[in-house]
Amino acid sequence: MPWAALGLLAAMGFILIAGETMPAGLLTVIAGDLGTSEGIVGQFISVWALGTVIVTIPAISLTRGMRRKPLLLGAITGLLLTNGVTALSDDVVLSLVSRFFAGAFTGVIWGMLAAYGRRISPDARGGLALSIVSVGAPAGLALGTPLGAWVGSIVDWRWSFAGLSLAALVVLGLVALIVPDAPGQPPADRLPLRGVLGLPGVSIVLAVIVAWMLAHTTVYTYVAPYLRDSGAGVAPELLLLVYGLASVLGIVVTAIVIDRHPRALLHVSIGVFIVAGGVLLVAHALAPAVLVATVLWGTAFGGAAAQLQSVLTIAGGANSDVANSFLPVAFNLAIFAGGVLGAAVIGSLDGLVLPVVMIVLGCVALLLVVAGRRTAFAAR
Repeated sequence: MPWAALGLLAAMGFILIAGETMPAGLLTVIAGDLGTSEGIVGQFISVWALGTVIVTIPAISLTRGMRRKPLLLGAITGLLLTNGVTALSDDVVLSLVSRFFAGAFTGVIWGMLAAYGRRISPDARGGLALSIVSVGAPAGLALGTPLGAWVGSIVDWRWSFAGLSLAALVVLGLVALIVPDAPGQPPADRLPLRGVLGLPGVSIVLAVIVAWMLAHTTVYTYVAPYLRDSGAGVAPELLLLVYGLASVLGIVVTAIVIDRHPRALLHVSIGVFIVAGGVLLVAHALAPAVLVATVLWGTAFGGAAAQLQSVLTIAGGANSDVANSFLPVAFNLAIFAGGVLGAAVIGSLDGLVLPVVMIVLGCVALLLVVAGRRTAFAAR
């Protein structure tokens, strides 16, 4: 097993998630510095997601014949530079544009990480390789987002973004030195995009991703307004830290169970997620209840990426690169929609309504999993 190389791919996932979600913990600080509203700063996450949605599928489709390492290095470089612009910008429009292009480079990276990790690993241990690479995402939520929020609240929010660019620079150098190259997909194995979408199970997995991620991100992006309106007295950075740590537990549980009982694991994960939303709704004024709900939320959703990516990779077969390129698009389409939906909710109602969205969309995701049990979600 190429442990160091897989660890670096996981580190890249850490940076991607931290970079995308970090504004969630800095809404008030950034809004005050740039002289705008929290809703506008919430679009820092939405436009990143929009860049990913627009670019990922055509970029991965056009580059699937390229060798993987040069493509990865180029995308990391682009992310590093665009994030640096965000750190230096005093203009809201320029910041939003830089976030859009950062999301575009992120989409290229997300679209290739899973298949890259499997290609450089022994065939018999592809699932383990995928689990290792997937650790970066919950770790980014556990440490990257709350750490960025803490730095931004203590020093300046710009240092949070500058630190992220520095981390990307370090990973870029180590990837160049350590990660082995991998070939692109042979022309004979390439299905057109419509053919990949038509593979059994691919479409239903993508629908589950959109519903579940939309349920999650609507609350996660606007957790600060929710906590402000809840009266529980829980700081956003504390909740984000608790969520992130619990999400690491979720990925560990997923790694242990996923090969034996993937469908049951997905049912339980979404069910616990819905329960967490219920607690956030009915016990919002009680700090212990909010933190317990956050632990349930993080544990349930922490393994979501690995669970759904595993199913999507298997469904994609030889075209797993293209199948996986749909995953960040589905995730980020939901993130974009969540940013817009959450802004509408807190603008017209208040933050306490957000858990209702979490519950309803969680139920939709669970129904989709049940509906797709014969084509996408195998019992074992």
